[in-house]
Amino acid sequence: MSQGTIALASDHAGFALKQVLAEHVRAQGYEVMDLGTHTPDSVDYPDYGTAMAEAIAKGAAEKGILVCGTGIGISIAANRHHAVRAALCHNSSTARLARQHNDANVLALGARIVGEEVAKDCVSAFLETAFEGGRHAGRVAKLGSGA
Repeated sequence: MSQGTIALASDHAGFALKQVLAEHVRAQGYEVMDLGTHTPDSVDYPDYGTAMAEAIAKGAAEKGILVCGTGIGISIAANRHHAVRAALCHNSSTARLARQHNDANVLALGARIVGEEVAKDCVSAFLETAFEGGRHAGRVAKLGSGA
């Protein structure tokens, strides 16, 4: 039985890591919605940040994972959209805290910054961690996420 749907998207720099992470997500029991890119040919990261935002806003996926070279550009692109709270993370602690304290619904990673094993650890922490609510709920509400 599926635990839900996780959307993944990347630009060309994140393509190879996205493929690895898609298998990792499937192994954890989730369905994967691959929003592209589907080749390592050069593309523009804002297009994939927007595709992620649309999938999250429509409810097609519960959470998402974005990958570009540094994770910076694609997270900026996604965070321009009302429904997204994308967190750029570099280790499992930041991924866990992004969920616990910020109710992040999208994890952003830099393929040129973190290795495959660290990226997998980040994904696992992100998917396994619930939002704590409590004192954090009011702060997240001020973000105006529309969630």
